Amino acid sequence: MEKIDSLDKKILEIISNNARIPFKDVASKCGVSRAAIHQRVQRLIDMNVIVGSGYHVNPSSLGYNTTTYIGICLEKGSMYKSVVQEFANIPEIVECHYTTGPFTMLVKLYAKDNAHLMELLNDKIQQIEGVVSTETLISLTQSLKKELPIGGLHKEHKPQMEEDWKKITD
Repeated sequence: MEKIDSLDKKILEIISNNARIPFKDVASKCGVSRAAIHQRVQRLIDMNVIVGSGYHVNPSSLGYNTTTYIGICLEKGSMYKSVVQEFANIPEIVECHYTTGPFTMLVKLYAKDNAHLMELLNDKIQQIEGVVSTETLISLTQSLKKELPIGGLHKEHKPQMEEDWKKITD
C-alpha cells in the first residue's frame, strides 16, 4: 500500500468534515493546485482509503423514528454468511457486524415505531434459519456521530505534520 503523507491527511480531514467542499477551496487550504487535490483524492479512492461519499439522510424525516441495535445469537457461527444474505433483504437493517462477546452478530436498524420494530423482530429477523435469540436495545437519542480522526492533525502530532510538510514542499 502506498504511503499516506501529511498532505493526504490534511485533504482527508477537510473533505471528511464537508464532502461537498469544492476542490478549489481544499487546494487553497492546503496551499496546492486544484489539479494536485484532484489527483490526490483520486489516488486515495484508488487506494481504498476513501470508500464513499454522499449525503446522509435523516431517518426521522422519512418516518423512521426508532433507532435500534439488536444483538443476535446464531445456532452456529458458520451460519453468518447465509444470515447476512437474509438481512440484506430487510431494507430497515442498515448495518451488520460479526462480533465477539455474547452475540454472534450486531445489527442496526431503523423502524417507524415500536409496532414496526416488533414486526421486524417477530416476522422477519427471528424467522431466519439459524437465529436462536435476539436482544434489542433502542436508542433514545444519538448524542455523538463523527468521522474517525485523521492521524497527524491533532495538537500532539503537529510537530510531525510540520516536518512531513517540509519534506513534501522541499
